[in-house]
Amino acid sequence: MSKLFKRTKILATIGPATNSAELIESAIMAGVNGCRLNCSHGSDEERHQQIEWIRAAAAKKGRSVAILQDLQGPKIRLGMLQNNHLDVRAGDELILESDPSYEHDGSFTVPIQYNLASKVKPGEPLSIFDGKIHAIVLEVVSPTAIRIKIENDGFLMSKKGLNFPDTDFGGDILTDKDLADIAAGAEEDYDYVSLSFVQSASDIEKLRQILLAHGSTSRVIAKIETKKAISSYENLEAIVKASDGIMVARGDMAVEAGAEVVPIIQRKLIALCRAHGKLCIVATQMLSSMVDSPEPTRAEVSDVATAVIQGADTVMLSDETANGSYPIEAIKAMKKVILYTQNNSQITPINKPIEHATIYDAISNSAARLAEDIDADVIICQTASGATAYAIAAARPNLPIVSVTSNPRVANQLALIYANSAFVRPYSPEFGYDLAVELKESGYLKTKEGVKDLIAVIVSGDNDKSGTDTIRVRNI
Repeated sequence: MSKLFKRTKILATIGPATNSAELIESAIMAGVNGCRLNCSHGSDEERHQQIEWIRAAAAKKGRSVAILQDLQGPKIRLGMLQNNHLDVRAGDELILESDPSYEHDGSFTVPIQYNLASKVKPGEPLSIFDGKIHAIVLEVVSPTAIRIKIENDGFLMSKKGLNFPDTDFGGDILTDKDLADIAAGAEEDYDYVSLSFVQSASDIEKLRQILLAHGSTSRVIAKIETKKAISSYENLEAIVKASDGIMVARGDMAVEAGAEVVPIIQRKLIALCRAHGKLCIVATQMLSSMVDSPEPTRAEVSDVATAVIQGADTVMLSDETANGSYPIEAIKAMKKVILYTQNNSQITPINKPIEHATIYDAISNSAARLAEDIDADVIICQTASGATAYAIAAARPNLPIVSVTSNPRVANQLALIYANSAFVRPYSPEFGYDLAVELKESGYLKTKEGVKDLIAVIVSGDNDKSGTDTIRVRNI
């Protein structure tokens, strides 16, 4: 079982390349544990249909699958350029105009989809088109426009993004579009909502209050991609503690803070999430060559393996499954790397001790260690909220965790958690043991070769009355 059961999970972005019931089902069968729906593209109607397809495929295959709503955030983009192209040279000055009524004539006044006039200051740097063009802010020329100076030769295209690494957006990271997407998402079946361009823990708390006001039970993921978010270890840790999980958004982070910082920040974030029992997703360009190629590069294989060795809960595919020519092959390649790595390497220890905020956290951690000490086959976790499963996974045990809950939402959320396989069953004091018997009889859980009994460590409590308070070792 442990050789075939991948402990690091796969989150795949749904897009044109996977936009059908058949392709989504194929993706789940290939190894996808969660689906990301990117609000930067598509409509509410398209996402509603995709959610229906995902849930139908998950139910058909008897699996829990997480769905993540990824908010666009203040992703600043150019508007439509004349002929979709503008050549620029070092020393050129451009006016970036956000007023939609302005008549753009293809000159050096170009449209922008976000009003920067009240945000930027002269002398602040910016980059355009994924860092291909560097520039500097010269002045604010009107309530809706700024002047910038280009620092290198190149060209611009319509709707390409801009990054302002030194600009303080003052916590204003939820746009009108985001608020509309949150309201629409509250009516849908999202398990997670990810917040883009997080700068501080207060950004997470603001989103959490908005979700609660809409009656949403979605967990909150903080996307770490701004220079301000990583400005200090204390700020980074505060964001981790305030959120339910982290996405290491390496693309914009590389542009905003420098590509050289990304590997170190990734290592720090994975360690912080493990210490605080939070979900950690490593994202962006993990198998990017597979957008056009049926095989990954050796560097990409190493990148995925590194995330597994560092103990990431989840690795993510973006363009590979949203727009690529080989979406299912990319999923299979990622799964292959995960399995080989976990079965032939140990998880890197973390320097920061795992936080035991409650007695239940300590019990969960002890259960994980006990399971490894006695060479158990599986850890069975009875959980109402998912908290016990998170705490067990934080210890990164070298064996499967089978979680059982009466709440389908919790089961779906656990689909992205390290080593977890979640099942929904009506609550009873023994539903963990009963599930273990069921899974052994079905062949899902297997004993060691030549051994009759399955050794299970069962972590349980009296549902919501007493919380997690019991560890039992059972031969099944």
